[in-house]
Amino acid sequence: MDAKQVKTAEERMKKAVETIRHEVATIRTNKATTSLLDGIRVEYYGNPVPLQQVASVSVPEARLLVIQPWERSVLPEVVKAIQKSDLGLNPVDDGTVIRLNLPPLTEERRKDLVKVLGKIVEDGRVRIRTIRHEANDELKKLQRDHKISEDDGKKTLAEIQKLTDRYITLLDDLFHKKQAEVMEV
Repeated sequence: MDAKQVKTAEERMKKAVETIRHEVATIRTNKATTSLLDGIRVEYYGNPVPLQQVASVSVPEARLLVIQPWERSVLPEVVKAIQKSDLGLNPVDDGTVIRLNLPPLTEERRKDLVKVLGKIVEDGRVRIRTIRHEANDELKKLQRDHKISEDDGKKTLAEIQKLTDRYITLLDDLFHKKQAEVMEV
C-alpha cells in the first residue's frame, strides 16, 4: 500500500475542511461572534489589513459587537470598511469605540443565509472529491508504471475513498450544525 499518497490526500482534505470551516464561521447567525468580522479589511496607512490587526473585537452581549481600534485615527476607516462589507450592519461610532448592534434575522434572510451556507459546503465537497480524483489518478499512473502492485493500488484506492467519505461527513455535520444556528429564532 502506498501510504504517501494517502497521507498527502488526507493533509489536503484536512486543509480543505479547515478552509470551509473558516468560511462557514463568517456566516451570520442570531448571535454575535467575532469571526463575523474576519473578512473585513481596513485601510491602514494606505494598505488593506485585517480588522483584527488594527483593533480588538469583543462580544459584551449576545447581539452586540464592540470594536476598539488601537489608534483613534483608524476609527473612520473601520466604520467605512464595515459599511462597505455585505454584512448589512450599521456601525455606531462614539469617538473611541464602534458598536455593532445585530438586529434579529428575518425568516427570509435566514433562508438566504442557509442557501449561501449550502453553496459553501458544496464547494468543500467538490474540493474533497477533486483531491480524491487526483490521488486516484496518481495511483493509477503508479500502477501503469508498475511502481506498485495492483492489489496495493486497490487497497490504497479503498483507503482514499474512506478518507473522502469521512471528510464529506465532517462537512455535512458542519452544515447541519451551522444551519441549526442560523435558523434558530
